[in-house]
Amino acid sequence: QVQLVESGGGLVQPGGSLRLSCATFGFSADYYSVGWLRQAPGKEREGVSCLGSSDGYEYYTDSVKGRFTISRDVAKKMVYLQMNNLKPEDTGVYYCATPLACPMDDPWEYHYWGQGTQVTVSS
Repeated sequence: QVQLVESGGGLVQPGGSLRLSCATFGFSADYYSVGWLRQAPGKEREGVSCLGSSDGYEYYTDSVKGRFTISRDVAKKMVYLQMNNLKPEDTGVYYCATPLACPMDDPWEYHYWGQGTQVTVSS
């Protein structure tokens, strides 16, 4: 059974850091592009970052460049999103997914996605 399971979300103060993790099951994630989307309250879901399957291309939406870093551990079948210098506007539910391509314009189309993990940035 294909599953993506996110973890690592929580409440953090502005300027703080979190590392999101995504465990993949039931498919060979190393053959897919992987990425993270987020959905803030009252807003459309947006692509935040993705990592290409073949060339390792890294994409970041403009608002997170220089603050977020995506990575994967093929052996552990894990995908990560290191988020530093978090801002209140980063608040939302973060989803791990396998977009059809990386990069991709919003709205992303994807093969698989997880249930999401809540990130709240507030003082």
